[in-house]
Amino acid sequence: MKHWKSIAVLVACLAITWTFTARAQEIVIGFSGPLSGPAAEYGQDMVYGIDMAINEINDAGGVTVGGKKYKFRLEKLDDKADATHAVTNARRLRANGAIAVFNGVFSTIAAMSKINEEKGNEFLIMGYTGTPKMYDLGNKLLIGITAPPFPVYIEQFVPTAMKKGYKRLAMVVTLGAYGEEWRALFKESWIKAGGVVTADKPANYYTETDFSAPLAAALATNPDCMLIGGASSTTALVIEQARSMGFKGGFIIIDQAKLDYMANLLKGYKLMENTIGVATPMSVPVPASVPFEKKFKATYKRMVTSECFRNYGAMTALARAIEKAGTTNDVRKIRADFHKALPINGDQIPTEIFGILETGQLLINGSTQNVENGKLTPPIQFFWWIKTDQEWEAIKKITRSTANMVRPTN
Repeated sequence: MKHWKSIAVLVACLAITWTFTARAQEIVIGFSGPLSGPAAEYGQDMVYGIDMAINEINDAGGVTVGGKKYKFRLEKLDDKADATHAVTNARRLRANGAIAVFNGVFSTIAAMSKINEEKGNEFLIMGYTGTPKMYDLGNKLLIGITAPPFPVYIEQFVPTAMKKGYKRLAMVVTLGAYGEEWRALFKESWIKAGGVVTADKPANYYTETDFSAPLAAALATNPDCMLIGGASSTTALVIEQARSMGFKGGFIIIDQAKLDYMANLLKGYKLMENTIGVATPMSVPVPASVPFEKKFKATYKRMVTSECFRNYGAMTALARAIEKAGTTNDVRKIRADFHKALPINGDQIPTEIFGILETGQLLINGSTQNVENGKLTPPIQFFWWIKTDQEWEAIKKITRSTANMVRPTN
């Protein structure tokens, strides 16, 4: 009897040791974002992109650090796009061992940035937002994983709208820090270009589903076009409600809302006629796009969005940075060595990453397109960071995209 008890104790000890060892070979990645409410689809698309990258990395054997193999484990929490919830979630994820936390809303990223550099509790913020204010935070453990800062889109949207003959603009953009910044900068650019802002009626795209009041107030000013946007699902509602109220003008969509996602909800592009927005991910072709879309749809039973593409690419880059840094837990070294993981071109990921700035912003080009005659126009790619002919020639050698490419006129 004693013999069998000894064996049982030994087996139990071995099981505990094996479990600890197995867990020790994992690298925890966290996600905090809106997984309920009107913006839930936005947060879920981010999660699916991260999840797909992690599954592929793990299926290929994980990453090798110090001669050992490590696999990733994703933990996700709903913060409802609320700053207090985001901080609580981040602390919980860090306590569970997360070395990085993905988040897609500026207000929640800003709140998390107050705690992620605490000595002994450091973690990387993988921030998915287009506001340049994210980099003004000066956070040393930040990776910006969206496309260009949204002022780059404003530089393209305003002249495009002016060429269509639009002069009178009404704004019905989401509330919150991100929407406020969009409205302020767009208004400034619009007036500078000779336009008139007839109304500014913000609404909460994260909690509201009836936009009739702000739309009625905006339409009463007889605008040629409207600047709208927030989460894609509620932006589609705004378009539908505006058309039902008789608006026949154009829409300019802020970068958070995605044309293809809205078209899917609106049963095509008919209601979106004369819309200017960020290009759909599948319209900017690289070799990795079609295989990604096929696998993504088969796995998650939903359409591909930019959130899927870019968070997949960012997770891929993070895994490579961990290997290059030679550490699974020293997040400062991982951040310092992140540049060594780049570039990653379109043969490997569907959204190419060309480098990283000192601020932590990944160099990802932005693309725009319009809806004309019920169809999407060909996209135009803007490589917004290019300053020299040498940089431009280097990009042309790296990229695998075949879409129209434009560099800034310096």
